[in-house]
Amino acid sequence: MRIIFAGTPEFAAQSLKALLTTEYEVCAVYTQPDRPAGRGRKLTPSAVKQVALEHNIPVVQPTNFKEKKDRDTLAAYQADVMIVVAYGILLPQSVLDTPKMGCINIHASLLPRWRGAAPIQRAILAGDSETGICIMQMEAGLDTGPVLARATCPISEKDTSQSLHNTLAQLGAETLLSTLPELAELQTKAESQDNAMTCYADKIVKSEAIIDWQQSATAISQQIRAFNPWPIAQTLWQDKVLRIWFAEAIEQQIEATPGEIIATHSDQILVATGKGTIAITEIQTPGKKAMPVKDFLNANKLTVGNYLG
Repeated sequence: MRIIFAGTPEFAAQSLKALLTTEYEVCAVYTQPDRPAGRGRKLTPSAVKQVALEHNIPVVQPTNFKEKKDRDTLAAYQADVMIVVAYGILLPQSVLDTPKMGCINIHASLLPRWRGAAPIQRAILAGDSETGICIMQMEAGLDTGPVLARATCPISEKDTSQSLHNTLAQLGAETLLSTLPELAELQTKAESQDNAMTCYADKIVKSEAIIDWQQSATAISQQIRAFNPWPIAQTLWQDKVLRIWFAEAIEQQIEATPGEIIATHSDQILVATGKGTIAITEIQTPGKKAMPVKDFLNANKLTVGNYLG
């Protein structure tokens, strides 16, 4: 089986690494153009490109597939299938039809739930108890294609987007390898998605990270976990932006105004919410790295009765 692999971030790189341990032939890797990164804004190759270069695989980086020459280059590889994982470039129908067996996608949700750009964050934010991986036959629509295989995993109360990302990246790679030997058969009995059950995982925007202390402790805890490691949930304290990396929801309701600091302990700060209490355990101040609350309290005076937000 001749395979073209298309992906960009670390999530996709995990599947490419797994693929390279097999006897399948990866004849080319497609990834987004190099982007500026770091303080020096130096052009940096994607995680997928780095893996491809380490294994001497041809790398192709079109900005899109509008040019005929880019579509002709793809066709020249005469691939049996194209595996797409978090590529980030829209594939027109002409591209989807180019490989003999079409294009398949590894998606980090249990479709049709959380179609779109940010399925991991949205699942945590919504309080879902489980998520998973779907291997999907790609269509022109946004994550609308029939499902060839799926694998589930629980979402724990301590999972952040980063920890869940790592779990799903590994699960995606494993599910891909178990799917490929049966691909032709699975394509004949693919499961159509129920569009009535669809919900969309819109792209995350920074403004969503601002904590509204009127919300419940559970909702705020989910927000903090969903936005770790980006964009990081935040609130104001004495006109400074505090970024909250970890916190725990406590059901106990204490009579206080939402956002009020109701107690400080050696390892946590207790803050009132619209329902329940939030216990902050890791925090970040402007210009500093994230730190345990103990270190923050050693360097800052936090008065009970003051407010966040």
